[in-house]
Amino acid sequence: MGKLENLFIRYVTENKESIYRLAYSYVKNPDDALDIVQDSIHKAISSIRTIKNPGAMKSWFYRIVVNISLDFLRKQNKVYILDKEVLESVSPGTDDAYHDIDLERALDDLPPKYRSVIVLRYFEDMKIEEISEVLDENVNTIKTRLYQALRLLRVKMKDESIEEVK
Repeated sequence: MGKLENLFIRYVTENKESIYRLAYSYVKNPDDALDIVQDSIHKAISSIRTIKNPGAMKSWFYRIVVNISLDFLRKQNKVYILDKEVLESVSPGTDDAYHDIDLERALDDLPPKYRSVIVLRYFEDMKIEEISEVLDENVNTIKTRLYQALRLLRVKMKDESIEEVK
């Protein structure tokens, strides 16, 4: 086994929870998430030689996980996002100032291109530049999508709170 393969195996071993959580955030099913992780690892190992910068292993592998997750959703024609349990596991020990149910509902309503940016930025704590690598988009496109996604979430959350008052 080569140096890149060993580096990749160590990366996956050290980050298995984050990788699983990323896949689960898309498919919202433990078995499907495990299948996606397995398929992603297989695809990564078979194309390990395409990685240009071993220091960017996270972005490179997250792109594979995201693409396989989106392919799976297209085939299933279903789109899901984090449930309350996963939201809590993403940031353990912190109290959120929002209602998880409202946020979950609002995230569910976002188109996948906006949901991906929110999940990677706020739940995976990735920088804008890393997200642009993962999603293979221009940095300015990611910034615009993030802004639009946050605006859509704000509008959705405000609409839901108005409905609750009525």
